[in-house]
Amino acid sequence: MNQKTVTAENEFLHKLKWIMFFRLLFTTILLGSTIIFQLRESPSFLARPLVFIYVLTAAIYLLSFIYSLILRRVKRQLLFAYIQLIIDTAVVTLILFVTGGFSSIFSFLYLVVIIYSSMLLFRRGSMIVAALCSIQYGIMVDLEYYGILSPFVIEGGIASVYFTWSQALFKIVITMVACFAVAFLSSLLSEQERETKKELLAMEAQVKRVEKMAVIGEMAAGLAHEIKNPLASLTGSIQLLREDLSDNTDHNKLMQIVLREADRLSSLVSDFLLFARPPMGKRVPIELKGALMETLELFEKDSSSLGSITINKTLIPNVWIEMDMAHLRQVLWNLLLNAAESIDGRGRIDIRMVPFKNRYIGVQISDNGCGIPDNMIQSIFDPFFTTKPNGTGLGLSIVHRIVESHNSMLEVESEKDKGTTFTLRFKQIPSPT
Repeated sequence: MNQKTVTAENEFLHKLKWIMFFRLLFTTILLGSTIIFQLRESPSFLARPLVFIYVLTAAIYLLSFIYSLILRRVKRQLLFAYIQLIIDTAVVTLILFVTGGFSSIFSFLYLVVIIYSSMLLFRRGSMIVAALCSIQYGIMVDLEYYGILSPFVIEGGIASVYFTWSQALFKIVITMVACFAVAFLSSLLSEQERETKKELLAMEAQVKRVEKMAVIGEMAAGLAHEIKNPLASLTGSIQLLREDLSDNTDHNKLMQIVLREADRLSSLVSDFLLFARPPMGKRVPIELKGALMETLELFEKDSSSLGSITINKTLIPNVWIEMDMAHLRQVLWNLLLNAAESIDGRGRIDIRMVPFKNRYIGVQISDNGCGIPDNMIQSIFDPFFTTKPNGTGLGLSIVHRIVESHNSMLEVESEKDKGTTFTLRFKQIPSPT
């Protein structure tokens, strides 16, 4: 079970606890005040409707106690939430029945159940609960109209009234419309709240990574310069010695090894310097679909993907961003290469452009490769962190630094043995033409 799943389950459990608490509080206030009001109007403590309210209140308290006992032991929390909500709709129907049926003023309680169901189960769950409320209310009113059921009447209190079929139909339709309207609106707000929270968490992770890399970058820049200068002197000296000792085969081989490793070290230092202080480059307007297509055409001919990887594209035309073209190609190429290397044998890479709010455009690069383990996903942007035998661990670090230097964002989602999705977020600019 990955960290995001655990976090989501803990958040779901937290919401479920609060709903159980407010159910008890609401029961105490609503049914308690109803009992007090009816006792003022009726001299009998044991009037039949009052006895029913006593039993109903006790049943809600008992159910809440049972819920609290088994909450931690239940493995299928989603099903447990559905069971609670279904029982809540039945309890509301009973409250309506005991307080006058068609003439009861408590039909708004259906809306309360629908609202907190949207907080737990979002659109699908709230629509299911809205349908249950509508069905139960319609059946109760129909049975009352045809005289099959007679709601309780408390003397001097809320009383049932005679009503026509057109009145019954009108109230059923109004109640159904209200239930589904509230379900749609409340679920819409819940979905927006969930997306906003997700974006805030992503931004928080981005800020932490940027702060961490800024500190490392400052240290890296000084270290890279200190290494690069003596390394250049060392390489030049070895080349001069090689010319003087060109007749000695053994010495020549050793010097070739020294020069090869020096070049490798120089390349590594250059990459480290690029990570530490990526050049700003020349920012120009770029039509994103065209830039993606150019990079993908080259990548499809590269040996890392040729013949073994299928690339699917879902691109949006006429979307413009402002960035250095060389930097954009480097970022895209690194992410595509990373996706290809995660696939063993034949596989698939999906490239999608996705619009986000506040005029941001996303480029999602998804693969069906090996995925990233949960204990590693927080470290993949750290310099020198790699799981590849021949990797330097600077590729994703450099990509992240370049993206961050252009005021953009890079996010990652992954599941072990199922694949990884990198999402680049760029700020859109108006078309220059």
